[in-house]
Amino acid sequence: MWYNPPDAQERDRFHAGYSERAYEYLGAHPVWQDEKLHWHFAVWAPNAIKVCLTGEFSGWEAERYPMEKQYDGIWELRLPASVFSAESDPEKYNYPDADEKLKSYKYAILGADNVWHYRGDPYGFSTECRPNTANRLWNMSAYQWQDDAWMEKRKEWNAYRSPVNIYEMHLGTWRQPAPEVFYTYPEIADRLVPYVKKMGYTHVEFLPVMEHPFDGSWGYQVTGYFSPTARYGDPDGLKELIDRLHRAGIGVILDWVPAHFPRDEIGLRRFDGTPCYEHPDPLRGEMPQWGTMLFDYGRGEVCSFLTSNALFWLKEYHADGLRCDAVSCMLYHNFCKEDGNWTPNRDGGKENYEAIDFIRRLNAAAYRECPGIMMIAEEATAWPMVTKPTDMGGLGFGFKWNMGWMNDTLFYIEKDPVYRKYHHDKMTFSLYYAFSESYVLPFSHDEVVHGKHSMLDKNPGDLWQKFAGLRALYGYTMAHPGKKLLFMGGEFGHYIEWKDDIELDWFLLAYDRHPQMQKYVEKLNKFYRSHPAMYMVDDSWDGFKWLSVNDADNSILAFMRSAGKHTPIVSVTNFTPQFHGQYRIGLPYDCELTEVLNSDREEFSGSNQYNAWTIRAEEVPCNDLPYSCNVCVPPLSTVYFKVKKKAKKK
Repeated sequence: MWYNPPDAQERDRFHAGYSERAYEYLGAHPVWQDEKLHWHFAVWAPNAIKVCLTGEFSGWEAERYPMEKQYDGIWELRLPASVFSAESDPEKYNYPDADEKLKSYKYAILGADNVWHYRGDPYGFSTECRPNTANRLWNMSAYQWQDDAWMEKRKEWNAYRSPVNIYEMHLGTWRQPAPEVFYTYPEIADRLVPYVKKMGYTHVEFLPVMEHPFDGSWGYQVTGYFSPTARYGDPDGLKELIDRLHRAGIGVILDWVPAHFPRDEIGLRRFDGTPCYEHPDPLRGEMPQWGTMLFDYGRGEVCSFLTSNALFWLKEYHADGLRCDAVSCMLYHNFCKEDGNWTPNRDGGKENYEAIDFIRRLNAAAYRECPGIMMIAEEATAWPMVTKPTDMGGLGFGFKWNMGWMNDTLFYIEKDPVYRKYHHDKMTFSLYYAFSESYVLPFSHDEVVHGKHSMLDKNPGDLWQKFAGLRALYGYTMAHPGKKLLFMGGEFGHYIEWKDDIELDWFLLAYDRHPQMQKYVEKLNKFYRSHPAMYMVDDSWDGFKWLSVNDADNSILAFMRSAGKHTPIVSVTNFTPQFHGQYRIGLPYDCELTEVLNSDREEFSGSNQYNAWTIRAEEVPCNDLPYSCNVCVPPLSTVYFKVKKKAKKK
């Protein structure tokens, strides 16, 4: 990306919190001067006494290349490219050569605390691989994208009326060539693209790919907000991975961390010897429970940093959406804090007014600049109107993770089936609020770590019951209103919890039931995508009708999904091992039901109980509906039926 100098108006926007392109002039950019290639450096450090550029090229001497402070607290320096490398062709500058070490740099900052600090570039586009922490010069304009068709189509894409089925994954542990060795981004693409396409997912969601020092943070403690982690290669490698996913028809969502950042010396904390990115009040600027710092959304430069960062990933890396981590932490001053350890707002309340304003501006900018993307909130409270437009008083997100549904569902699933009837409301309560927001139903990485058990092992009983129960749960989830998300490994019945240092247990596919589970999820995914009734109307009762809701004794739920003139789908889930050869469900009109998918079929390692013929509705009232019919309901199963409505007799 070539240097795009800011005018006075843009500088004012940056300091006021309204810049959306700060990354075009802050950081390190190639620029032509006197017909020669130069690199322009710029960093905001308003209270620093002195700022210098340092690195291998200067023998790490702190003061050899001093930067000049501008009137607004931004320090700048321009050096010939020959200082860093003999290469003068900007298109070839990114490729490794003998001078690669000379392309690494840091800022040596004599802070207001009168201490020298060696900081990473907050707007740096590339980094060295940990444990090294320097930034690397990188021309962001060199990569040639080949996903034009995808990007044009995305502009008109309507996420609310389309299937969205997300495969959440951690790049480092999905596959590994050897223990503690990572595939590069292109090598991941070689394996990931055909797998996700075969399995029928519409999107992948990557745990944060932004640079982070500690593997065990999974990417959620970011030190390089504009740098893809060097663990898997360089920035062009990540672009290639996303490019190839797009060309295969698969969208890419990135986890993004706008709430907090770590205390590492290389990072943002007390950047110029004073609080620049964190709030100066320790009760607002620190998160003791996580050991991290909280962004100060009342400071314009911080809002410009985060807004520009979001648009950077959406524009420069063609990301199709951002899942904003820890939104609740942004909204509340007292989130995860005990009484007396937080500072109220100006009205004495817990709401973070500055963060609320920032979130609204952020979402408005993202949807304006990048139509067709998805802004998704991980928000775990009952904050109202998270996914409503900002002009209606909402936060402006497109979707929200349905944490209430997830918690209730997993609480229920972990109960022995004999006791589930006492908790039937856990599975029906979600429909009281299912249409209040636009939801994603998440079975995420957070639910398969820290002693919570894997998705398979959450199910009680013997091995047959665990697999049957998991298939039933997935079938129920796929039919429930809301978009879908499943963490890697859940699709083939990973038995142990996810470990962040070794690859998934793919060897399980050599054993019985695991490949059958994988086959079931593949068919379930493709069924979802090919039947509009399953996804087109996720936001109102027009797309959902209960057929059996109160049968707690049998722990059975039945409902119909519909979407205008498209074929309706009936879903029946039995959450107990009890087989029901004849089970009556209500129907809203005269119709015929034909079984189209059954989690209990033999091909999925089930007991092979199924409805072998078309079932005609009877004019027998049931569950407050005028028609009904008897269906076969296998043990621990979900069964789908397509509905053919019969014409009324004249």
